Amino acid sequence: MEIKNLNYFIEKAKNTKKKKLVVAAAEDEPVLSAISEATKENIIEPILVGNVKKIENIASELNFSLKGIEIINEENPAISCRIAVNLIREDKAQILMKGLVGTADYLRAILDKENGLRKGDLLSHIGFFELKSYHKILALTDAAQNIAPSLEEKVSIINNSVDFLRRLGIEKPKVACVAAVETVTTKMQATVDAALLSIMNRRNQIKGCIIDGPLGFDNAISAEAAHHKGIISEVAGDVDLILTPDIQSGNVLYKSFTYMAGGTVAAVILGATVPVILTSRADTDRSKLTSIALAACY
Repeated sequence: MEIKNLNYFIEKAKNTKKKKLVVAAAEDEPVLSAISEATKENIIEPILVGNVKKIENIASELNFSLKGIEIINEENPAISCRIAVNLIREDKAQILMKGLVGTADYLRAILDKENGLRKGDLLSHIGFFELKSYHKILALTDAAQNIAPSLEEKVSIINNSVDFLRRLGIEKPKVACVAAVETVTTKMQATVDAALLSIMNRRNQIKGCIIDGPLGFDNAISAEAAHHKGIISEVAGDVDLILTPDIQSGNVLYKSFTYMAGGTVAAVILGATVPVILTSRADTDRSKLTSIALAACY
């Protein structure tokens, strides 16, 4: 199965049992705008935790009716995060979204050993890009969470991503472990890790996907480029998921897709007990909406 565009997530979410989404520190105009659109699309049922007066003022400016929406008043953003996480733990909501609160406070509540949302796995970020230059949705990990993942952490990142892709309907995702070169050299640890991940996949240590690497980015997305370099690969030119070697390369590629290639992105954090939405103020309104839809598809 191929996912051609981000509308797929919206339509899939509409045909999935509606989930409750809780927003921590919900007094945020871009987030409430996205929540308003997602509510109109009948994708989610929101619970808003935050400064009730500010929430009401912003909602009024957006013409967003709060009738029937549960609002929990809490003026301290860090405490809002803990309240939102607790609602998830009590199964009163199934999706967590960040509002007007620092990322550190947000993640601290999620990662709390006693009262957080850990399920034993590494948290990792995944973005799904709709690009005019590629024939289907292209996923990218990890551009925002793990700085310099070890081989073992890369295995967890792949497992998080592959599980999610399979839940979305991509039965056997094709994964490219990208590096600066296509040959293995001990001078570039990324190439060594990529080769090991590929072998681990062939030996069924990493299941449910097809992994190849090291591959240059050009070889990953272009079968023609791979052919010119004599690379024979099931993944080249038809990749579903790109694993970058570190956060620097992932972040640069993520922003290149959005700013230079004009791509639209939907993104979530995986590895917690529920999907976690952590959008950026630079994300478009459509990206925020599709991120909510993506989480609702889980």
